[in-house]
Amino acid sequence: MPRNKSSNGNRARLMVAQEAARIIVNQGIRDYGLAKKKAAERLGLGDRGSLPGNVEIEQAVSEHLQLFAADSHPDLLQTMRQAALSAMEMLSPFTPRLVGPVLNGTADANSAVNLHVFADSAESVAHVLEQHGLNFKPYERRLKSRRDRAETYAGFEFHYGDASVQATIFPVDGIRQAPISPIDGKPMKRADEKAVRELLR
Repeated sequence: MPRNKSSNGNRARLMVAQEAARIIVNQGIRDYGLAKKKAAERLGLGDRGSLPGNVEIEQAVSEHLQLFAADSHPDLLQTMRQAALSAMEMLSPFTPRLVGPVLNGTADANSAVNLHVFADSAESVAHVLEQHGLNFKPYERRLKSRRDRAETYAGFEFHYGDASVQATIFPVDGIRQAPISPIDGKPMKRADEKAVRELLR
């Protein structure tokens, strides 16, 4: 009997993960927690015990894209990675690193290219964007620097090539320690220009 209950729980988690993945890809919601809650509500499941973890959601997003966008997704990913590389070349004075869905391969048409850049001031990054004639808008992002500590970082969002780009600005020495990923609780994967060129090959 307990085993049956456990398998029902696992099935519910899988259903929520799949529905959350559909919401993320189709509606462009980037907040996994919100997507999970919406999915659980749609499926008539409570949010106690049956909600999948963010790693399960990420896996479901990947599977959803392979299943429903097998023809178009590789080209989209290639285009976004090319836009990422171009933006990184422009921002090369700030040793940019690619992070997030475009790096991990789970980006969709609603995703932005996420870059981490390293500078003494946000103004110096803004100056380079202005020099390239780009319109940009500022934002703030809270990221965990350690498990028990979150910090707020400035950033700029702009269009470059065929993509929306978000460049989050860290102190120069922030290149040594990546913030904690909200997906798996480990330091975020970061890729430099060389690594992105390898991905494009």
